Amino acid sequence: MKNFQQNLLLVLALALCGLCAWQWHGQTQQRDIIATLNGLVYDRDVTIRDATNSIAVLNHQLAQMDASLTSVKADAATNAQSVVSQKAEIARLRVANLSLTNEITQYQQAVDTLETKLKDAYADLENQNGAITNLVAQRDDLAARFNNEVKDRNDIVAKYNELVNQIQKQGNSPKP
Repeated sequence: MKNFQQNLLLVLALALCGLCAWQWHGQTQQRDIIATLNGLVYDRDVTIRDATNSIAVLNHQLAQMDASLTSVKADAATNAQSVVSQKAEIARLRVANLSLTNEITQYQQAVDTLETKLKDAYADLENQNGAITNLVAQRDDLAARFNNEVKDRNDIVAKYNELVNQIQKQGNSPKP
């Protein structure tokens, strides 16, 4: 029996070694599967993180685009109001332009009439200047004749005074 027990112990030891080898092999396969699964989980987590970051970036861009769209809509409304006010201003300016054009036409007619009157007045002034020039020439001629007459009379007075002086000198002088 000793042999039998030894053999049994040996078989049990070998069976236990086989069981350990088989468990070790199973655990190695499980570790490989776990490592593969951990890699898949890591890849999934990276993908989720990237998708989450991408979603956050897209949400931020969406918020910016929404703000930009709101700003563009506000600008469009302001531009529409500006266009309406500019159209009203253009219509008002056209009416003012027509009114001013009519006034310009009236002023032009008034200027033409005034120019005609000024030409007539200028012609009258020319005639008057000619008459004044003739009158001045006649006055100058008359003044020259008057001056000549006064000079002649002054000469006569001077001769008379000279004669009077001579007579007085002769009268005051002792009589011979």
